[in-house]
Amino acid sequence: MTRRALTFAFVALAALPALASAQSQKLAHLLPTLYGEQGLIVDSSAPLPDGSTHSAHFNNAFQSRFNQFNAALASQLSALPLPSPSSGFTYTMDPTLGVFTRSTQSFGPIFAERAETMGKGKFALGFGMQHFSFDTIDGIDLGSLPAVFTHDDPAAGGRADVVTTSTNIQATVTQNIAFATYGLNDSIDVSLALPIVSAEIDVVSEATIQRLGTGGNLIVHFFGQADHSVGSQREYVRDGHASGLGDLTLRFKGTAARWGSGHGLALGLDMRMPTGDEQDLLGSGAWGLRPFAAASWQFGKVSPHLNFGYQWNGDSLLAGDITTGTKGNLPDELLYAGGFDVGVTRRLTLAADVIGRYLIDNSRVETTTFHGLDASGTPFPDIRFDQASYNETSVALGMKLNPVGRLLVVFNVLLKVDDHGLRDKAAPLIALDYTF
Repeated sequence: MTRRALTFAFVALAALPALASAQSQKLAHLLPTLYGEQGLIVDSSAPLPDGSTHSAHFNNAFQSRFNQFNAALASQLSALPLPSPSSGFTYTMDPTLGVFTRSTQSFGPIFAERAETMGKGKFALGFGMQHFSFDTIDGIDLGSLPAVFTHDDPAAGGRADVVTTSTNIQATVTQNIAFATYGLNDSIDVSLALPIVSAEIDVVSEATIQRLGTGGNLIVHFFGQADHSVGSQREYVRDGHASGLGDLTLRFKGTAARWGSGHGLALGLDMRMPTGDEQDLLGSGAWGLRPFAAASWQFGKVSPHLNFGYQWNGDSLLAGDITTGTKGNLPDELLYAGGFDVGVTRRLTLAADVIGRYLIDNSRVETTTFHGLDASGTPFPDIRFDQASYNETSVALGMKLNPVGRLLVVFNVLLKVDDHGLRDKAAPLIALDYTF
């Protein structure tokens, strides 16, 4: 297969998801406006001083502060582990023969980096697809998020009524990543990763009026029904889908030191550009810089490696208030990875990594208990929001197969180790890589 044909194939594959159209409702606005632009309002026949009736407004941090979900998703998008753009084939010049020879039997790690570079003039193209279906946020099941809404100026009596909600959020993100790497010289590689992102959110919230103050009086607070009757429950449904360009990442990696056979240290810099539409949850909405160091060793067929980096992030609407257009700072992160890859044969490499990120002063969601203002203080499950620093850890298990020539087929699964942050139990990856 010619270089031109391969290039066309990779570009065509990367462009296919972009043909999907995004709807006019921006995804980042779905949760903050789930119950309407003015918040959760129920009907009421309770008289005002002028004798008229009103619609009762119920308040809760769930809606006004569930921008935090957007922020959590943005922080994930800013650091979703991308397959390493470095080629699985690395070469060194054999001075006795005057030709390039493979420097290692292993094709290297999948998400982490090794110290080796490709070699001067070498060029690699790749395409990968990675799917995330988020099921928990800070250990809380996204299928049944509880929240309690209290009446304006809550007090004993009618204003002691509350509205309890149970919300099911289904959030998925699929990344189709095209990447290219070029060896500027024997020690420096430059790479570009271009993600095409598809995001989808479906939300269903069941709201129930808990009559702690009005008892059996069904017409003080109620939800008007389609048949003009009154009821205590209402279902709120929102959904949306968007596809498009994500955040481009430009990488420079250079070998800083070599010692022994196959041992080395590389230094690198990732620059993330906010090219994805953050209001459709396709990108982080913030510039980012990540200097990193990658050390690797070679002991026969086994090559262990360690990576450390620090992610600086700029300001993003997703870290602020999307409804008012106020930006906030996307949290900085410490990033690390450690593991090994094994060149089982000349055509098969197995890889395992522990991948972690320590988020600094990021949004957290916790479960709590709300106690009503009735005489018995009726308890209801609730959530609250906080700021804290915490660690997220995942394990990556995968393989690289060389079926023919310099083509690599990559399979991997990313498994969560803890419940911190917005998480998926298992995120699969499949990728292709070809070196010219």
